[in-house]
Amino acid sequence: MHKKIKLSVLLSAAMASLAHAGVTIPIGEDKSVSAGFGARGSFTSAKDGAPDGSSRSNDFNLDSARLFFGASLNKTIKGMLNTEWDGDQIRVLDAAAQFAFSPELNVWAGRLLSPSDRANMAGPYYSLGGGYWAGVASRYGYNGGIFRGRDDGVVVWGNAADGKLGYSFGAFEGHTFGIGSLTQKEAKAAGIKADDSLMYAGRVQYDFWDAEPGYYGTGNYLGSKDILAIGLAGRYQKDGVLTVAKNGDYKAWNLDFLLEKRVGAGAVSVEAAYYNYRNGDVILAEQGKAWSTGLAYLFNLAPGQGKLQPFVQYQKFKPDNNVDVKQSDIGLNYIIDGYNAQLSAKYSKTETVAAADQSKFVVALQVQY
Repeated sequence: MHKKIKLSVLLSAAMASLAHAGVTIPIGEDKSVSAGFGARGSFTSAKDGAPDGSSRSNDFNLDSARLFFGASLNKTIKGMLNTEWDGDQIRVLDAAAQFAFSPELNVWAGRLLSPSDRANMAGPYYSLGGGYWAGVASRYGYNGGIFRGRDDGVVVWGNAADGKLGYSFGAFEGHTFGIGSLTQKEAKAAGIKADDSLMYAGRVQYDFWDAEPGYYGTGNYLGSKDILAIGLAGRYQKDGVLTVAKNGDYKAWNLDFLLEKRVGAGAVSVEAAYYNYRNGDVILAEQGKAWSTGLAYLFNLAPGQGKLQPFVQYQKFKPDNNVDVKQSDIGLNYIIDGYNAQLSAKYSKTETVAAADQSKFVVALQVQY
């Protein structure tokens, strides 16, 4: 039994090849099944977060618990089924048939994450500071989707030009924009008239230095690659935002950038992104512009002792209702085994117009196998 496989195999070449995880059982020529596990837990101490409203809260939480399953029928036909703990029950996260015709041409159909920005495609396990970006700047996964930003649909993707030009385009169910909006079924039950148009999503990315093969992205390569990449993503759906008051077209696009360079015994990384969200003035609190940026440096410790990565992050969302939100983070990652084993500590401060500032200290542990 071959136990040391890359997570990209476990997810049928879905993730970046930074981690070894899971178990694969061959059942014939080019036939196999695979399984893996991932979990993130945290301790949070938040200012004025206790029930009395005036003292600090102290809470342990299971942020994520996932089971990964993959299958290969032959060199071309594969599939994935991944689950996630939602705080109450285990739910389907991803379930898709995957057709790998060549590195330049892949077709996935089922439930999956539709093309979007690097932060959303990296998700909670492969981001610089760990966890999601809290839905401040990157709102693709925060708003919309059936669960954790996933949606039902089909996507065509590939990596051309020696793997340096990545593309993905797909059509999805949509009508699940998020806060204040109805799903298609809810709108129909309420007698709302709207087109049943699909949501179209796409992403194009070019890597000037090392290539980043695969569909999903990674927020940071932990010194394993030299990266200089620019990505452009967008989504559109006619009548994509449904409310009792009115309907609106959903439009969103962003430009993101990542530079990561090995320097001496470590690596420096810089990331940035710009976002523009429109919904036909239906929900002004979710329509506007956003920015995010991050800076980190990786220190390699003595052999067998892991790595340290201090980082800072800043993000801001400027909605059309003028209730701006900005968040600043400073933290330290202790990288034990890539993204398979990490311990992180982070201080975050969130400022919202006409509301009290919020601050919290979070210690998180991540493991994958």
